[in-house]
Amino acid sequence: MQDITADSIDEFGQRLSDYEQWKTKITAAIESYQEWYDTQQDSDTDEELKLYELIEELRNDTLTIALVGEFSRGKTELINAIFFSDYHRRLLPSTPGRTTMCTTEILYDGKIDPCIRLLPIESRKSPLTISELKKSKIHWTTLPLNLDSAEEMAETLQEIVKNKQVTPDEARELGLMRAAEHVEDSSTVEVPTWRHAIINYPHRLLKLGLAVLDTPGLNALGSEPELTLSMLSRAHAILFVLAADTGVTRTDMEVWKNHVCVATTGNAHTRIAALNKIDTLWDDLENEKEIDGFINRQAEETRRLLDVDRAMVFPVSAQKGLLGKIKKNDELLSKSGLLKLEKKLSEDIVVHKQNLIRDKIMSEIGSVVSASHELVKNRIATLDTELAEIQKMRGKSVDVIDEMSEKLHRQKDVYDKEVQSFQVTRRILSSQVKRMLKRLSMSRYDQLIIKTRLAMRNSWTTTGLKGGMGTFFGGTFKDLKKVERQAEEIRSLVEKIYDKFHHDHGLPRTNPAKFSASAFMKKYQALYAEAEAFRNSPSMLVTEQHYVTKKFFITLVSRARIIFQDCNLSALNWAKAVLTPIYTQIQEHKTMIDRRLENLEKMRGNQAVLSERVAEIEEEMTSLQQQAMLIDDILGNIVSPQSEQAARQDEQAEAEAEMAYPAAS
Repeated sequence: MQDITADSIDEFGQRLSDYEQWKTKITAAIESYQEWYDTQQDSDTDEELKLYELIEELRNDTLTIALVGEFSRGKTELINAIFFSDYHRRLLPSTPGRTTMCTTEILYDGKIDPCIRLLPIESRKSPLTISELKKSKIHWTTLPLNLDSAEEMAETLQEIVKNKQVTPDEARELGLMRAAEHVEDSSTVEVPTWRHAIINYPHRLLKLGLAVLDTPGLNALGSEPELTLSMLSRAHAILFVLAADTGVTRTDMEVWKNHVCVATTGNAHTRIAALNKIDTLWDDLENEKEIDGFINRQAEETRRLLDVDRAMVFPVSAQKGLLGKIKKNDELLSKSGLLKLEKKLSEDIVVHKQNLIRDKIMSEIGSVVSASHELVKNRIATLDTELAEIQKMRGKSVDVIDEMSEKLHRQKDVYDKEVQSFQVTRRILSSQVKRMLKRLSMSRYDQLIIKTRLAMRNSWTTTGLKGGMGTFFGGTFKDLKKVERQAEEIRSLVEKIYDKFHHDHGLPRTNPAKFSASAFMKKYQALYAEAEAFRNSPSMLVTEQHYVTKKFFITLVSRARIIFQDCNLSALNWAKAVLTPIYTQIQEHKTMIDRRLENLEKMRGNQAVLSERVAEIEEEMTSLQQQAMLIDDILGNIVSPQSEQAARQDEQAEAEAEMAYPAAS
């Protein structure tokens, strides 16, 4: 194993920088493709808009690492040590007795000034999710961060640990049942002042696209379903923080099973356990070997209880690691174990995120780029054929040219009749595609949401919730199965058209793209499993059940709708990818026949005129070859090396989904 030394201190930052450079390169390639696509006569306005949106999304993309654990495990100190040590002090408050009370996001948005945005705890009365509340400034309190004064900034950031006193009735209304339990009506109870905080800070790692999510303990996780079912699920890595001196406690296991495992269903490789505070085990009365032995036994016991690989458990001391970085004490830093954890993050998580970006780009524009690639190749082949024919005709007599012209006219008549017949088939195809897409329409899906909500209106119990979930997920799964069958029927018909024009007229033989709903069914299956685990977890009893079940359903539907919308867009992209190439090929072939006839007519009058056409063809081919190189470069950058593995996973997804929703199959 490679030695971990002080030279590795900035390895995470370097990996993140390399990733950002790769992302900049691929964004530039897509921008070049966008410029080319805009110049094409057959460009699609929707596709142009999609390219613009994708470029913007890549520019604003973030890599999110979430820290989860019970209170007082040192999550905030670990954030200070890993990401913000170059500030030479604690950026976030993490002194004893001052624990983070609200979920805190740390990121950088260059469009606004450095600040901390705070969502009041009273927003829990609103039916809106935190994601929805983020879209409006009016719900938030914004405090500026004075970067020129460390003291002022530290004082401002103390807001995230503040509490306040409320009446028991208000605590119940906020859904904080545990806080108000067993308290006299005349008394007051303590609740967090803020529900959510967003720190906008211009740190170099944050500028590179890193975002950090700091979460409170079990009570907060249980009372905010959106945290587990949305925010944590979108994180690219979850650091589960434990204390080395206590090991894995009962409440630690609750957080692990009911939140970390739920949020990472299907993505176990994104779970990393940090066994923090190993410095509490450093005892001057014990020798170093005995101390290391005890720490290793704690790590092994942690591995056993969490049921993870030993390589995913990292004994660390966030406090000593931070001190070692600030004091430039390489020995203390190495002893803290922090560098090994940073190395894990840099080697695994950044690469995982890069693969996710590749997959997203392929999903968003892969089909249109591939179609453009085929189009350019076909145009080059067409020009090459025309050029060869011109060279072949040189020096031929008028009689030979007339004979060739007559033969070509007969071919054209046959081809035109087949194109007319194809137009009928095209209308049938378009009708089938419309029926398929109608089943995936967002209006239809929203009607299912309304129907489920109405069915559950008078039954916000866990039993009612389970029944509603079954109806909701089962109905969607049934629709996706039908869509997949319809897509295969359409693809088979298109394949027959390709075969006919290939055999009869020599058009390129292309295998039509396949559409699979398996990936989306797999996501639904994972969401369903997450929802079931959360619904059955003890944390549902932490707060007012009526409040949690409603919030739970709102969060669940919000995420499910995003998955369905992605499926909707994927189907639209597929429909264009499967139909557009054959339309384009047929039109290109017709253009080639017309051009060959035109060349023959020119040759009858003056063969010298063809020299001008030869020059035009050569110029066109040079331009097309440059275009082909551009598109090849884009495809080379975005094709995922894990595509074969992903394909195998998709093949298994349908069978797994069948097991998840037996009633819908």
